[in-house]
Amino acid sequence: MIGFHGCDESRQQELLSDPSKLPKSEEAFDWLGNGMYFWENNYQRAMKWALDKQKLGRIKKAAVIGAVIDLGYCCDFLDSQFIHLISGYHSAMVDTYQKAGKEIPTNKDATSDTNNDLLVRFLDCAVIEFMHSKIKSAVRADIDVKGYSNYKIFDSLRGVYVEGAPAFDGAGLKSKSHIQICVRNPNCIKGYFLKREEIDFVAEELAR
Repeated sequence: MIGFHGCDESRQQELLSDPSKLPKSEEAFDWLGNGMYFWENNYQRAMKWALDKQKLGRIKKAAVIGAVIDLGYCCDFLDSQFIHLISGYHSAMVDTYQKAGKEIPTNKDATSDTNNDLLVRFLDCAVIEFMHSKIKSAVRADIDVKGYSNYKIFDSLRGVYVEGAPAFDGAGLKSKSHIQICVRNPNCIKGYFLKREEIDFVAEELAR
């Protein structure tokens, strides 16, 4: 699978020179929890994200780096079984928070977003990180008792997001819809690359 990561040019060059690195986002509002984020097969969206961050002064020079990704054991929210799984962990988290007297996080709109897409995903991130912590605890407990575990730790996560204004008047299609990948296990990334400039192949063939 191909993914594109929007970033500062310094990070792009750092990853090219040392591909063993996995720069993780650990924000409380990460859509798929903590990890390294990629736009699935979407260079333009990765560059737009980087350019937006450049305008806000959060990065110096917008850049994109591509990656060849093996999702490994993936919590893929395009698959119904994982939607059912995360729903169960949400119920468990709500119960845990209520017993502890903790406030349950909520997703919120970004101040700059006029489409009410709940871009600040405090709840989603909390539930996903809760799931990871519970799975890791179960694996540790099994190994202590049995020496092995049937539970598996997720290598990556994948989700589809319907976002933005309608693509045209009355459309169900949205202008910013995309598939996002969150990589947790560095071994998922088989290599980084720079996107090559595309040529007009058909025009060249016809000119021969």
